[in-house]
Amino acid sequence: MNILQRIETNEDLRAVDPEEIPQLCREIRSFLIEKVSRTGGHLASNLGAVELTVALHRVYDPYRDRILFDVGHQSYVHKLLTGRRDRFDTLRQLNGISGFPMPEESEADPFLAGHASDAVSVAAGMARARTLLKGDYDVVAVVGDGAMTGGLCYEGLCDIGASREPVVVVLNDNGMSINENVGGVAKMLSRARTRPGYFRFKKAYRRFLKHMPWLYLFLHRVKENLKKTLIPQGIFDDMGFEYIGPIDGHDESAVEAALRWGKALRVPALIHVVTQKGRGYLPAEQYPEQYHGVNAFEPDTGLQDDFCEDFSACFGETMIRLAKSDPKLCAVTAAMERGTGLDCFARRFPKQFVELGIAEGHAVAMCAGMAKQGITPVFAVYSSFLQRSFDMLMEDVGLMKEHVVLAVDRAGLVGRDGVTHQGSFDIAYLSAVPHMTILAPSSFAELSSMLEKAVYQLSGPVAVRYPRGSEGGFKDDTSDKNTVTLRSGKDVTIVCHGITVNQALEAAECLGTEGISARVIKVNRVLPLDADEILDSLRETGRLVSVEDACRAMSVGSRLLELCAGQGIVLKGVCQLDLGDGVVYHGTVEQLCSQLGLDASGVAASVKELVHEKDPA
Repeated sequence: MNILQRIETNEDLRAVDPEEIPQLCREIRSFLIEKVSRTGGHLASNLGAVELTVALHRVYDPYRDRILFDVGHQSYVHKLLTGRRDRFDTLRQLNGISGFPMPEESEADPFLAGHASDAVSVAAGMARARTLLKGDYDVVAVVGDGAMTGGLCYEGLCDIGASREPVVVVLNDNGMSINENVGGVAKMLSRARTRPGYFRFKKAYRRFLKHMPWLYLFLHRVKENLKKTLIPQGIFDDMGFEYIGPIDGHDESAVEAALRWGKALRVPALIHVVTQKGRGYLPAEQYPEQYHGVNAFEPDTGLQDDFCEDFSACFGETMIRLAKSDPKLCAVTAAMERGTGLDCFARRFPKQFVELGIAEGHAVAMCAGMAKQGITPVFAVYSSFLQRSFDMLMEDVGLMKEHVVLAVDRAGLVGRDGVTHQGSFDIAYLSAVPHMTILAPSSFAELSSMLEKAVYQLSGPVAVRYPRGSEGGFKDDTSDKNTVTLRSGKDVTIVCHGITVNQALEAAECLGTEGISARVIKVNRVLPLDADEILDSLRETGRLVSVEDACRAMSVGSRLLELCAGQGIVLKGVCQLDLGDGVVYHGTVEQLCSQLGLDASGVAASVKELVHEKDPA
């Protein structure tokens, strides 16, 4: 890797001879395949953005200018070119570099970017700050075509177009046609616009007419009217952007030329770059969805670890079983058909399946409308993505008492995707939704039963939260009870829900060998909390240890303490084991549980410390 190894600074990259750029891009792709095959990560999206990112760094200074990636999983090449090449073996590992832009990692990462559709709005804010503070830097938002399915993108585009702030938006289109009006004439004009001679002419033209604004304005109007006559106007033109494209995103020189032109315009500009997801690696080119986010794999063959049944697959199988006899059941998802386990359902029941793109707010409001008209919608969504729809949950679902079922996937710790993707907050924000019921299955059997219960037995909004990955040693089905005592004991009450039941039971088993009698109570219905059985236990044991894969705000442990205070129950000791403020960085789930004291040994250690404390005087 002769060329890549020469690049230590942005100046080094700019000094690379244009004829060497294709070789540099091949070296970058080889580097990514080698590293990601060991650590796992987002592969296909980064392979498709190699030439684009190289061009961005040759035109802009990533340490001075603000380059915003939306979403951040396409930022690996950016990280590689900004001083983190030697740390790529730690990608998404505990205490290693993040898989997303992270400002605390590097000055070249201007903003945290783990979710979609907000980069244009953030760019608008940075551009306004630049104007107010008289700053000297450029602002660029690199937006994937998937992120353009989110409504926030268009709010940002409308604002920038109206403000006339010089911002360049790069639309990285890797498989979806955004603007249907782009045709042969537009491509012809694009080829003309991206020629260096055209750039020089435009600059000279603008310089010449600088002191005759009336003439410039007149000629500009003539040009615009002529363009409208020849070419149907696209959405970006209507929003106030100078549209440049479509550009072959794997022709680095063409992308670089377009970026230089967009930068020189000093007006809102949108550069439409067409790329291929998975470019340069045949398995990822053929199956880009499967290689979007990967575990470790064999780079020569592309083979990944064998599939292991997980909660998402169990959810999908249950939905198929229910839909066989229920034509009113409808599955809804937001750009996560495969991730939520609904791919088989979509093939079996296409008329009862709705895929909406990255539009969670719209999804929840649409589900409310469906429920109002007699359909039972089940919205399958990742915990951290559901956050985007909070207003609709409150107004359209909660206050209306609509029977919308939320299948909250990836609740709790998700591991290596890190701080932006941990399912830390769903219990906290869902607890604020009026008339909400929250169920927490601990096994595949309970997920299947609780989902059926949510669809057919409960009313109003219902959330069924479950983790990423497979079930543990607990495989029973106790879903007929709101709370259930799994193990008797007199020294301490361990309260758990969901997948944490496994750590609680293992800890109680170990404690028993040391003479500590721990009672384990599992909560199946987190909201409304049926606490009578737990409070009776606390009156007897006097000690509470809560074990939860959620932030402390509105947690079961916190609500139990409120109830104890309200009923005058004086506890000898309390230990809340949870995700704290919810800000948890990347690492394996096992590593994070150990770090947080949520593994079996951590739970046991906390119980022993509590039991061995002297009773308060």
